[in-house]
Amino acid sequence: MKRIIAFTLAAGLLWTPAMAQDTTTPETDEGFDLMEEGARMLMRGLMDEMEPTINALRDSFEDMGPAFGEFAQSVGPAFADLLEQVDDLRNYDAPEFLPNGDIIMRRSPDAPIWKPEFEGSEIEL
Repeated sequence: MKRIIAFTLAAGLLWTPAMAQDTTTPETDEGFDLMEEGARMLMRGLMDEMEPTINALRDSFEDMGPAFGEFAQSVGPAFADLLEQVDDLRNYDAPEFLPNGDIIMRRSPDAPIWKPEFEGSEIEL
């Protein structure tokens, strides 16, 4: 009989909906609001301090724009010719700078054999 009463009581407790505890109180809401406001103030301060640097950087890019365009026009075709002579840059070791100013790019020993495709006819010797 005691078991039936204990079982009935336990079942009754399980079937009743549990009351959820409200975890937010006015004090915690106010704390979150203060932290949010502090984060906003921090971000505003950072942006105010960084604004002159960002403006200077933007002005520098605007000044360098024409110079970069000229560089791309003058070096672009030579770079395209170099890429036609090289199959894949990953097949080469890091460049070596010689004392006389020459730069050597050696092909890696484990790179696959590469034969360039020649346009036109064979060269007569």
